[in-house]
Amino acid sequence: MVETELPCLEEGEVSSSESSSSETSASSSGSRRLRKSKRNRSGRRRLRRRSTAVDPAPSSEILNVVEDSEGSPNQVRAIEVANPPTDAATITRLPGLSWKHFLRDLKAGESEQVCLLTGSDQPDVLANAVSDDTSSSRPKAAEPKSVREARFAAQSRQALQDSNNPVYSLARELEDIFPEKIPAELPAERGVRHETNLVPGSNYCVTRQWPLPRD
Repeated sequence: MVETELPCLEEGEVSSSESSSSETSASSSGSRRLRKSKRNRSGRRRLRRRSTAVDPAPSSEILNVVEDSEGSPNQVRAIEVANPPTDAATITRLPGLSWKHFLRDLKAGESEQVCLLTGSDQPDVLANAVSDDTSSSRPKAAEPKSVREARFAAQSRQALQDSNNPVYSLARELEDIFPEKIPAELPAERGVRHETNLVPGSNYCVTRQWPLPRD
């Protein structure tokens, strides 16, 4: 009885091992099919293009500016200005304005305002209004007399002394060179001699711009 049962057990073990191997092969083949199908599906997928549409920037912007006019207090008002282009292609196509044409239009009174636009981390935008009394005949270095007098008073010796400016001691030492009034004679000699050192072998260069009179 024992001998007859052993072959049966062996056959049962073999059959069970065969069934398990068949199950593993079936599962492995199924997993391969799934992988292939996933690969095929992934290969068939089409990439969607990302939308590159950017919200258009407003064409104009309202800014608060300070208007500085000569003879009147500063006023704050809002103006509408066009936004500058942001791409390089448009910026390079902008027309240029030479400083000569700008000065000509400014003197002719054709420019109503000159606005200076700065960044957000800098002070507010300033707008300098061109007054109507500005004419081309006005000298460039002209300024009110009161301004010149105030600047001259701030540089006087008394002002330097009152402000403890270190320049006062030097001005005191050279008082005879920079007097209050123009003297009728030269200042006293201080023993300072200036001399030009020539390169050895060279002479002074004397140029004659007109013929010298004959003796």
